[in-house]
Amino acid sequence: MAAPSPTTTHHRLLLPASTTHRRAALALAPSALRLPIRARTAHGARICAAAAPAASTASPPSSAAVAVEGKPTVLVAEKLGAAGLALLREFANVDCSYGLSPEELRAKISLCDALIVRSGTKVGRDVFEASGGRLRVVGRAGVGIDNVDLAAATEHGCLVVNAPTANTVAAAEHGIALLCGMARNIAQADASLKAGKWARNKYVGVSLVGKTLAILGFGKVGSEVARRAKGLGMHVIAHDPYASADRARAIGVELVSMEEAMTTADFISLHMPLTPATNKMLNDETFAKMKKGVRIINVARGGVIDEDALVRALDAGIVAQAALDVFTKEPPAADSKLVLHENVTVTPHLGASTVEAQEGVAIEIAEAVTGALKGELAASAVNAPMVPAEVLSELAPFVVLAEKLGRLAVQLVAGGGGIKSVKVTYASARAPDDLDTRLLRAMITKGVIEPISDVFVNLVNADFTAKQRGIRISEERILMDGSPETPLDYIQVQIANVESKFPSAISETGEITVEGKVKDGVPHLTKVGAFEVDVSMEGSLILCRQVDQPGMIGSVGSVLGEENVNVSFMSVGRIAPRKRAVMAIGVDEEPSKATLTKIGEIPAIEEFVFLKL
Repeated sequence: MAAPSPTTTHHRLLLPASTTHRRAALALAPSALRLPIRARTAHGARICAAAAPAASTASPPSSAAVAVEGKPTVLVAEKLGAAGLALLREFANVDCSYGLSPEELRAKISLCDALIVRSGTKVGRDVFEASGGRLRVVGRAGVGIDNVDLAAATEHGCLVVNAPTANTVAAAEHGIALLCGMARNIAQADASLKAGKWARNKYVGVSLVGKTLAILGFGKVGSEVARRAKGLGMHVIAHDPYASADRARAIGVELVSMEEAMTTADFISLHMPLTPATNKMLNDETFAKMKKGVRIINVARGGVIDEDALVRALDAGIVAQAALDVFTKEPPAADSKLVLHENVTVTPHLGASTVEAQEGVAIEIAEAVTGALKGELAASAVNAPMVPAEVLSELAPFVVLAEKLGRLAVQLVAGGGGIKSVKVTYASARAPDDLDTRLLRAMITKGVIEPISDVFVNLVNADFTAKQRGIRISEERILMDGSPETPLDYIQVQIANVESKFPSAISETGEITVEGKVKDGVPHLTKVGAFEVDVSMEGSLILCRQVDQPGMIGSVGSVLGEENVNVSFMSVGRIAPRKRAVMAIGVDEEPSKATLTKIGEIPAIEEFVFLKL
């Protein structure tokens, strides 16, 4: 066999360079958008994207301005700033119909090419079905897209875009306002004085100078809060396993562990997205670790705090005060113990509510929607673009493998240095020009970024999103002997210059390394670090490094069996008999912390980690 010959390519932000490339942006659904433009990529793959709309034969919505024939129609269902409306009107017929009932929205949507909403309008499957295929773009004027059914949008060939950057400063300023107002009891003192009382002694506050503020989630808003808090004379620390240490140092912020943030902070400000990993991150266990008298600020997402646990912590004096702009359920119940607590300051989700932010959001979403209607690449797209059916069919199992390898690799990262470099290696018998890896690269980027952020990554925005976060994605292709009928032999993902929760995942060259193949249409993990394994990438996974000796599979299996955790598969990879080995165990249920502790206490187990796939 001839030695494999690697070819290396590096990818940064990909911006559209021509009309053909600009029109590669819209939805993954087999039902292509109306009036598709057909083009050819460098590899001959056909790309479909939306053309400028033809004249509509339908009657214009009654509340719209006089429609111009040949222009698309944009329905604005919630209030949008004047600057955004002006941009829309330059390109489209704009129908501003606020406060529509679900029935009215369904009745009107078949006459519209685009829909713009805020958080108050639910855009469900019924809306896409009622559109009859005409609706091509949904714009969410804000960050969150919980009110839009992304799966239904994609199935109906509709691109969904949002406005993720315009309200950053407003949210940071509101966080600082809550911080200062809480420290000096502004809301309580105001209510007391208006009730006819003069209670100066009751509302003695605390100073901010010299106090330690821990920022949990050091993204756009978190870093802006840090800058402002530094100006108030506070000592600022931050916890974010994936933040850049260089960026933090440039602001004068120290990245620390979660444990240190919990135990040393006088104030804690939350700025992380709501993901399965952050859901109820602040709970009874974490409150118990905090410094007595800590103060909590949340302008991120309500679900990151266990609200019942926060009430208990307030009553116990562990948390002295809380200032909250967001809640698990919005609006919260009128009799909410948390909202009514005397040591809690609340606002009704006002983080983005400034005149300037609203205008910025309006402009950002108007530009995204008009660009998408023109068929241009949308960096703020949050659902998948169109991929030729034949390419998608061939790569489908490798797409799943790529995302799961990315998710697996990022879960193995430890420490606060941040991910800066990801290397992807494709081994294939095909020539580089016959293997289009854009979708695979996007899915690996998706797997690396989505578990630790609230960004939705797809083929449109993958490279842009990685660049925004300072992550360099490089690709290497190894030419293998064999039949080119199969697109790939294996995919390898490496993350450089990071520590690992499972040191055995570090290869001889110093990177976290995971490798996988597709077997009978199912993704398999075939290598972790230097250890070869063979496990189906389904459910969840426990990796154990152990002394290679008899009875180890039985010992671990017994612990899991006693806790009613079903084992779906086991695989052991070893360097040599009676030396070190890595055992990979697939489980159907998530083991409890106590169960994992028991596994770690088995004498021959040297290290282990639990991973969700």
